[in-house]
Amino acid sequence: MSTTTSDTFAATALERLRTLTADDGAEFRPGQLEAIRDVVADRARVLCVQRTGWGKSAVYFVATALLREAGAGPTLIVSPLLALMRNQIAAAQRLGLRAHTVNSTNREEWDDVRDRLAAGAIDLLLISPERLNNPRFREGMLPLFAASVGLLVIDEAHCISDWGHDFRPDYRRVKDMLDALAPEVAVLGTTATANDRVVGDVLEQLSASAGEPLRSYRGPLARTSLRLEVLELPHPAQRLAWLVEHLPALPGSGIVYTLTKRDAEQVAAFLTANGVPALAYSGEQDTEDRIATEERLLRNEIKAVVATSALGMGYDKADLTFVVHYQAPGSVVSYYQQVGRAGRGVDHADVVLLRGGEDRRIQDFFIEQAFPGRERVAAVLGELEAAGADGRTTRELMAVVNLGMGRIEAMLKILDVEGAVRRDGSRWQAVPGTDWSYDAERYAQVTALRRAEQEAMAGFGTDGRCLMRVLQEELDDPDPQDCGRCSVCTVPRFAQPPDPALVELAGRHLRSRPLELEVKKMAPDAAGTMRKIPDDVRTEPGWALARFGDGGWWPAIQRGLRDGEFDEDVVVGLADILRRADTRVAWLTTVPSARLGDVTARLADRLAAKLAVPHLDLVRRTGDRPPQREMANAVQQAANVRGAFAVTGTPPPGTGVLLDDRRSSGWTLAMVGGQLRRAGADRVVPLALGTLT
Repeated sequence: MSTTTSDTFAATALERLRTLTADDGAEFRPGQLEAIRDVVADRARVLCVQRTGWGKSAVYFVATALLREAGAGPTLIVSPLLALMRNQIAAAQRLGLRAHTVNSTNREEWDDVRDRLAAGAIDLLLISPERLNNPRFREGMLPLFAASVGLLVIDEAHCISDWGHDFRPDYRRVKDMLDALAPEVAVLGTTATANDRVVGDVLEQLSASAGEPLRSYRGPLARTSLRLEVLELPHPAQRLAWLVEHLPALPGSGIVYTLTKRDAEQVAAFLTANGVPALAYSGEQDTEDRIATEERLLRNEIKAVVATSALGMGYDKADLTFVVHYQAPGSVVSYYQQVGRAGRGVDHADVVLLRGGEDRRIQDFFIEQAFPGRERVAAVLGELEAAGADGRTTRELMAVVNLGMGRIEAMLKILDVEGAVRRDGSRWQAVPGTDWSYDAERYAQVTALRRAEQEAMAGFGTDGRCLMRVLQEELDDPDPQDCGRCSVCTVPRFAQPPDPALVELAGRHLRSRPLELEVKKMAPDAAGTMRKIPDDVRTEPGWALARFGDGGWWPAIQRGLRDGEFDEDVVVGLADILRRADTRVAWLTTVPSARLGDVTARLADRLAAKLAVPHLDLVRRTGDRPPQREMANAVQQAANVRGAFAVTGTPPPGTGVLLDDRRSSGWTLAMVGGQLRRAGADRVVPLALGTLT
């Protein structure tokens, strides 16, 4: 390429950048123009590992505009989040690009998009990685796109690597797309959160099978606008009080991250009740609700969104002035990705980690959701091989292997991507003659890596090192330096203990809401098929005093379970639940516990006395069974209870309460309650000290 041509290219690219940003003074950041030139002029395969806010999307938007002007085919962007898709479509339209998306929320538009694609009327198509695993998309749209695509973009490319903090099996389907591309098609991968191991894995996966290796641009990862601080506040009430005390004093609006949906809802409710406008946000909410919450935050109509990691990659609000973590994520890399939402377009943003006592327990749960053990995988594959062409549904497989539906589906997704099984509608089939084998060593290495990441996160802020430098070093930044701004480099700003009166108020909030237990209306039979539970053996809606591990009632419950005797306030709390629900209790009985002996029965005596009703011994165990908490799905849970209890007498008239110490799945209370109904009980209200969900 001549100098003149090179100068012309740079000028044209800069013009497109200024149109994209609506800023006549915009200039390329180091590496941006070079990456665009590689993609457009050389049709190369490129990886950009750059900090959040560097402008990775500008690279592929400007490149798309230039490629389309040169007669190349449209761009396909694989992007993980709907929020990112919405932002990107709006940005693409500023460049005059005809942008569309194919995702789970717009199935009715798929045929129209396919027709537009065939007619050459699409410049840029955004898809979620899940679409690559959808047979309808792979068979109907992917071949059409592979034949015409001018640029393939893999956004958040670290998701390809199972060494990455956010590995997603669907991303492995990108390789199918790469294999189908013509040699002259450019490929661009982008990420802000990849250390050396992940970069090496992504480079290997995205490189062409023959020819020039992937080109990479790796920039510094320090975020000069962020000020970091870490506080140890083990009790949830302390952290709730801290948020109410400090968020109003922080300028602008921001995000409070939690590890679970339940905590997001609880924190948002407490903030709102105490004059801090906040909304909860999680991946389980309807798309419309998530969009509405994102837009209210964009307009600064609320002080904070209290979110799980679902509000992470791709959410673009340049003036976010704070990110607070109510609990610590499982890795420093995840933490860096989430704090990167703040300070993108402002000079200063506060980032505060409130480390909680329950963090490790929740992190352990996520780590343990990794690929199942060899024997469980073998059981699933054996069942599919025996089923032949008939295959099995996920629920039918749940009768064979003691794994939850989510874990079975995640395992099947990986097996599908790796060629061991395939999906036919709602049924799974084994692939005959596959050479797939269980890679125990790799799975063990990934688990060990997650544990090492967990330990690094546990040490974050405890060893006297600059907090930003630690983040850079964990991400293998080639030039980590002390930031001069964090609480280690300067002095803590937020370390004063929260107001005791607010802590007390938060403690009451955590204890204030009994948990309603939904009625089981369907139950699995021995083969895993769901059947309707007849009305005459169905329980009433029930109640639990606490969730396992919460900061309200759970510490007192846990102490009582350990000591064999409960505080009087636990008895009063149970009685208050029934009174507030206006339940006219006539009698009370218990689920006998093999583990606790008569501890639950003694509690039931005290509760019955408080309610002025008889405590009746109506249920006995018929034999030893494994603890229900060891059963991982509904089929196994129901089977474990079936036949394990017998009703020994006739319940008296009126509404009875069935008390259990812990509710893991709900099947013990539902099925024993059903037996009491069969024995003549008018109504049965389940009541648990603690519930898992």
